[in-house]
Amino acid sequence: MKTILLSAAISMIVSLLGTRPTINMLRKRKLGQQVRTGDHAPAHMSKSGTPTMGGIVIIIASLLGYALGHLFTGDPMTASGILVLFLMTGLGLVGFVDDFLKLFMKRSLGLRSGQKLIGQLIVGAIFAVLVIHFPDGYDLTPASTHISFLTDFGVSIGAVLFVVWVLIMVTATSNGVNLTDGLDGLATGASILVLAAYVIIGNWQLRNDCTTALAQNCYDVRDPLDAAVVAAAVMGACFGFLWWNAPPAKIFMGDTGSLALGGVLVGLAIVTRTDLLLLLLGGLFVIITMSVVIQVSVFKVTKFKTGKPYRVFKIAPLQHHFEQVGWAETTIVVRFWLIAAMFVGLGLGIFYVGWFPK
Repeated sequence: MKTILLSAAISMIVSLLGTRPTINMLRKRKLGQQVRTGDHAPAHMSKSGTPTMGGIVIIIASLLGYALGHLFTGDPMTASGILVLFLMTGLGLVGFVDDFLKLFMKRSLGLRSGQKLIGQLIVGAIFAVLVIHFPDGYDLTPASTHISFLTDFGVSIGAVLFVVWVLIMVTATSNGVNLTDGLDGLATGASILVLAAYVIIGNWQLRNDCTTALAQNCYDVRDPLDAAVVAAAVMGACFGFLWWNAPPAKIFMGDTGSLALGGVLVGLAIVTRTDLLLLLLGGLFVIITMSVVIQVSVFKVTKFKTGKPYRVFKIAPLQHHFEQVGWAETTIVVRFWLIAAMFVGLGLGIFYVGWFPK
């Protein structure tokens, strides 16, 4: 518990104090968000020039919080924690390249969608292969080759299908957070709520660990405590960043931050054996992603069949639809945070109820 609290505190302080000089540096170099005419609501034009790539601060603060928390308490780092942070940092690097091309190289769209996907797949594949290695003294690896909900279920799907499953999760979740990152503080606040859930899940699994207290409903998880430490460190970094990212934002996280946050959420789901539960905990990300899928699918089908494309929403992702119908940005952000909190509460409730003996 000391490591959890200390890691969260360190990462929050680093992020809170480190974001201000990052803003100044980005402004000095004129590395700000470029808003294209016609995008979203007219109010977005005032955001043009706002510094972006703030996800760098979240990643650095998280890594420092995790490392220093372990250093000061003497708790050993684990394979699970290091691999989740690898996934976060690797996807953050893919996002950084995208942001770099947009800002430094003046390529308005950054990486092409195919190039970005290849980067995500490479990082995800490395993670997927490594996470089923490194057994501990109880022969538990950071992940298993089973699909999981509250715990593993069914038979093993094998290493190859497991890698494919992880790649689907990585691309879906990182892109889902990326799509959510369209309004000031929206993705940051929603991510904090899901990360808080994983702090609770990691603690609960630690207290009901099969390796220390064999019981009917114990958890076969290699490093539940370190999963909670990682979640707390990233959550602390997001808290510090949200101080500057809340409406009206002084800095945006960019793809660097959104892809990294998606990566850490997937990593935590995999090492805590809660793959499918992430669909509930991250319900807001699912809704926003599905709004884009629905919009694009209906548009293409109606255009092909009738020649007159139909739009379900005024614009997608969903948060921008509500801007178009006249909702204030802060109203959308706070209400979407509430939706995210309800999904997290539902997910945790199901996780807790699922522990009780049948």
